[in-house]
Amino acid sequence: MSEDPAELASIRERYLRRQAPSADRRYHMLNPAVWQSVQERQRAMLRLLAREAARSDLSKLRLVEVGCGSGGNLLELLRFGFDATNLEGLELLEDRFLQAKHALPAELKLALGDASAAELPAGSFDIVFQSTVFSSLLDDAFQQRLADAMWRWVKPGGGVLWYDFTVNNPRNSDVRGVPMRRVRALFPQGRVQFERVTLAPPIARAVTRLHPSLYTLFNAFSPLRTHVLAWISKP
Repeated sequence: MSEDPAELASIRERYLRRQAPSADRRYHMLNPAVWQSVQERQRAMLRLLAREAARSDLSKLRLVEVGCGSGGNLLELLRFGFDATNLEGLELLEDRFLQAKHALPAELKLALGDASAAELPAGSFDIVFQSTVFSSLLDDAFQQRLADAMWRWVKPGGGVLWYDFTVNNPRNSDVRGVPMRRVRALFPQGRVQFERVTLAPPIARAVTRLHPSLYTLFNAFSPLRTHVLAWISKP
């Protein structure tokens, strides 16, 4: 059971508000702003994995994703070369959990519930992955509890793979940017390396309406990138 059912209820409400048809169109993969940001993130992740796991066979690495949603990231990891039997996903929302169950191989273990209360063995994963989860957690104490659980699951020599945005969205009070100083505070024992990625979505949507190639042009200016891909290594 979670220590903070009120915060969990708030998280569920915030995610439900994002399921409006207008939001679906903005985030659809046929949108040039979306597929270009996804491809950029994939390239950055592959560079990171090549650097941090260069001596490892990806199929032998154990990874758990916190907040796996409908399973899209786990499907990407399967294409990268991870083995389904070594992947796990944790998801809070039942509808997304059921979508993931439908999309992913049966051998891939999924669990429904509060990830901060998940009873996973300490030091059992090479990689603990989160993608735009912490920016949806507005309670500092809840963020820290989840970060502590994630750090506990990482084996020595492994790390937390982190993708999230660092700046606030003035049009969306349901999310909050997680700057790098906060990431370091959440994982004080970790060694943090990061790369700025992802052209600010409002800019990306505006410029790609003119021409898809403008994503690359504007993304060349690092101050316009709103997200970070980070590797937080555990000694």
